[in-house]
Amino acid sequence: MTMPKFPPRARGFTLLEVLVALVIVGTALGASMRAVGSLTQNSDGLRAAMMATWSAENRLVQLSLNKQFPNIGKTTFECPQGELKLMCQEEVIASPNPRLRRVEVSVFDERQPERLIIKLVQLKLLE
Repeated sequence: MTMPKFPPRARGFTLLEVLVALVIVGTALGASMRAVGSLTQNSDGLRAAMMATWSAENRLVQLSLNKQFPNIGKTTFECPQGELKLMCQEEVIASPNPRLRRVEVSVFDERQPERLIIKLVQLKLLE
């Protein structure tokens, strides 16, 4: 008795299997794009914080090199770093010790003046 010959069955993926694979790959790509976007935003924030710190430190060093006892009061001035437009606010406050003044330098983004990026504080001694 001879066995009937069946035509060879086509090998490959069904349409449903291909569609499921495409959905999985699309979901993975979407998640990776979201992660990259989040990293970019975080990088911009860190860069702004670093440059704001430089601006505040520059002002505090300038006061130290000036060799003058700062006057009590509040002043606002531009303190850009590269293409980043920053605004610095310097506040000099009297302390219980008349030979010391507290100097606070706050740095804000010029585009978002309500957002404080960094605040540095230093005590200045009357020499």
